[in-house]
Amino acid sequence: MADAGRVIAGSARGVRLAAPGPGTRPLADRVKQTLFAVLEPALYEAAVLDLFAGSGAAGIEALSRGATRAVFVEKDASAVRTIHENLRRTGLDGPAAEVVRVDAIAWLERGGLDDSKAVGVFDVVVVDPPYAETELLARALGILGAEASRILAPRARVVAKHFWRERPPARIGLLASERERRFGETALTFYRRLDRESE
Repeated sequence: MADAGRVIAGSARGVRLAAPGPGTRPLADRVKQTLFAVLEPALYEAAVLDLFAGSGAAGIEALSRGATRAVFVEKDASAVRTIHENLRRTGLDGPAAEVVRVDAIAWLERGGLDDSKAVGVFDVVVVDPPYAETELLARALGILGAEASRILAPRARVVAKHFWRERPPARIGLLASERERRFGETALTFYRRLDRESE
């Protein structure tokens, strides 16, 4: 099984994670370190959504660092099996972790419903679709930033991982870009959800 790096910090620090296969682009350790250094203040007791979850590395890192809940949304069966295996390896496979096998866009369009049950409101969202499918990132951010969206908590943080040349807009609905970081071909764009009064 391919390797998806290690958990950087927290209760599962140092545990190596499996990747679904050679066709995936795991969250590299250097990218993960920067991502969670920025998000750290928002993670304690947070609800985290890992969209296009792949290996589940983002949600697992968040749980390891003190998030109280993580939902992993992934449609690929092999990736879903890998997420379960990584949760088992890290000892985080309890009620705080929920893996939803479904198309991420369809799930978002239903308002985060799983089998007609609301999955919840999230403080932190990591969006990491395949680089080749650039429209998925735009659609996911558009739904999350919509005024009618009930998926995000007030002032929630949203992070988009993308190919550096495919930079998403600085403003998408109520999502406003706060910063960007680049690591070779990979870039992270950090958004904050605004309330209408602060637009």
